Amino acid sequence: MDPNMLAYASLTLMLIFLVFKLFKKSMHLPPKLPIIGRFYVIKEPLTTDYRTLDTLSKTFGPVFSLCFGSFLIVIVSSLAAVDECFTKNDVVLASRPRFTLGKYIGYNWSIMALAPYGDH
Repeated sequence: MDPNMLAYASLTLMLIFLVFKLFKKSMHLPPKLPIIGRFYVIKEPLTTDYRTLDTLSKTFGPVFSLCFGSFLIVIVSSLAAVDECFTKNDVVLASRPRFTLGKYIGYNWSIMALAPYGDH
């Protein structure tokens, strides 16, 4: 394969990736820093974290998400949204996340500690 063709193809793929990354809308997320994610948002000790989350909910709305390291955490702060999460969508939200560890070490998520909610 021609080296110029390979360079153009890789440059095009990188450009497409950057365009999609720049125009990706994340309205319900505070800005994220590399490696630490959004740990900087929680500045106060654990006893006053509710105040920080309250100010974030006033800024980003009643349902928003934060990345703490590699984990995406969804924060629900309004009574109507909590009611919807725990009554209408409880089966959908009750399952465990599907990590690669559960697939390979957990025999396709069949170990009880790694199994998703429902029949398996």
